[in-house]
Amino acid sequence: MSTLFLRTLREDPADADVDSAKLLQRAGYIRKAAPGIWTWLPLGLRVLDKIEGIIREEINGIGAQEVHFPALLPREPYEATHRWEEYGDNIFRLKDRHQADYLLAPTHEEMFTLLVKDMYSSYKDLPVTLYQIQTKYRDEFRPRAGLIRGREFIMKDAYSFSIDEEGLRKAYMDERGAYERIFQRLDLKYVPVFAMSGPMGGSASEEFLAPMPIGEDTFALAPSGKAWNVEALHTPELPEVDCSATPAAHKEATPDAKSIEKMIERANADHPRADGREWAASDILKNVAIAVKHPEDEEHDEPWREVVVIGVPGDRTVDMKRLEAQFAPAEIEEATEEDLKGHSELVVGYIGPMVLGPQAEAAGVKDPVRYLLDAHVVKGSAWFTGADENEVDYYDLVYGRDFEADGTVEAVEVRHGDMSPDGSGPLSFERGVEIGQVFQLGLKYSKALDLKVLDQNGKTVPVWMGCYGIGVSRVLACIAETHHDDRGLAWPAVIAPAQVHVVATGKNAEAFEAAENLVAALEAKGIEVIYDDRRKVSPGVKFKDAELVGAPLIAVAGRDTVNDGTIEVRDRDGGNDVAVPVAEAADAIAARVADLLK
Repeated sequence: MSTLFLRTLREDPADADVDSAKLLQRAGYIRKAAPGIWTWLPLGLRVLDKIEGIIREEINGIGAQEVHFPALLPREPYEATHRWEEYGDNIFRLKDRHQADYLLAPTHEEMFTLLVKDMYSSYKDLPVTLYQIQTKYRDEFRPRAGLIRGREFIMKDAYSFSIDEEGLRKAYMDERGAYERIFQRLDLKYVPVFAMSGPMGGSASEEFLAPMPIGEDTFALAPSGKAWNVEALHTPELPEVDCSATPAAHKEATPDAKSIEKMIERANADHPRADGREWAASDILKNVAIAVKHPEDEEHDEPWREVVVIGVPGDRTVDMKRLEAQFAPAEIEEATEEDLKGHSELVVGYIGPMVLGPQAEAAGVKDPVRYLLDAHVVKGSAWFTGADENEVDYYDLVYGRDFEADGTVEAVEVRHGDMSPDGSGPLSFERGVEIGQVFQLGLKYSKALDLKVLDQNGKTVPVWMGCYGIGVSRVLACIAETHHDDRGLAWPAVIAPAQVHVVATGKNAEAFEAAENLVAALEAKGIEVIYDDRRKVSPGVKFKDAELVGAPLIAVAGRDTVNDGTIEVRDRDGGNDVAVPVAEAADAIAARVADLLK
């Protein structure tokens, strides 16, 4: 400790917003260089190296091979897959002195694909899985939570290449299994969660989330134990409603009723229900106009906007993030006045389905707006909704009888108690931090970048790909977030910067000599040690530093060593403190370390 490049802090950094960020800085593992950008110090690098070592063992164990790509990459491969545009402001773009475009890589799908294309041409070369552990870059709008959401971060990304879909599924399950073993070895709780593929593309995808209150991701948990990212949650198909007794649709005047509250107030005052029940928000079909911002594609030379109307029950709130996931890679936002100028049939505050989608032609509308209904709007259900006229609404307008839609979407916020997709019961919700994700990419990148090989029949076929990522630096932060107390960090032994923190206290040379002998004996047994040999530092400061740094065992040579010939051994996690004879201390501690590493 007298020579270790380390300065501990007694107070939390003013801008640290989560426990892991506070403790990793206070204990001297990292230092802030800029928002979302961190300097790794010796202790931090030791923990990071051990996490990477466990990842390498498990990923090498399934036959993957490690490579390393540059972080600075040319524009052209990302243009071929449209991700130069799709990533929007989330990537760092730059020009070299020749004005050529480059980016700092957020992920490396394109480069892995092109590498395999360059080197492999036959089914005999496959399957193969390649991976790297490397720094990535994303221009986060608001970096937060220390290492959990930064602009520069360390990631393990792997890519599998198979001749067919069966090979892809096997590689996917191999990688998924390795992830479970990695997180178990790191003593990090995790939940596999069904997820959307998003801009990555492909079919099946699962996230591994570490449950914790600071998590940005909300996941839904079914009684069966299955879990879904909210964006990936599918509403179970609801039974059709018998509408045979519903009266014919009719229009009624509802002046000054552009909001849900005003609609209910006006309806109950002027048009009471025949069954005596009061109108409620759940009776209203709310139609929300959004703008879909599509990237350029084969039919459009530049990004383009499309107005779409989404119909949702009036007692539900539109979840824009969940809705956007279904339009990926496009982004969405509320439609502006400018968007609506080209659609005079849309009367703001009174938008209804009769001028939209399949009904538009009968209404004489050219270039109709697409109309999508939330999955909670079921066939046969009757609604109170806009009549496409100012201050006029429809009553008893039935879906399937009076109007249709172009499709169904998951548009509204999911509630506690909603039925789980697997039908096992009502959903509950937790928060978590994404620590890994696995994707069955399929053929998206191989087709975009023309990665093909000759199959067994000599036919040229595209290669099936999978993609698998772990946020290495984020994992470290999550372990710090879940392994600490009010005194400091408390690392699992497998990744602690040292298994034992030896503290020499007092002014008696005998205590320091006993501590030095103990350190030598432990190191001879292959045990990693931090030794606090500082002569002019008080015992209280040394104990606080040891607890803050977080090695699993603390061994103290001090007054008892001199008086009783014993070394005090403390468990950092609050277990029993024991005193052992000096001569037996190294063996006793080695046995404790062996138990911790099991």
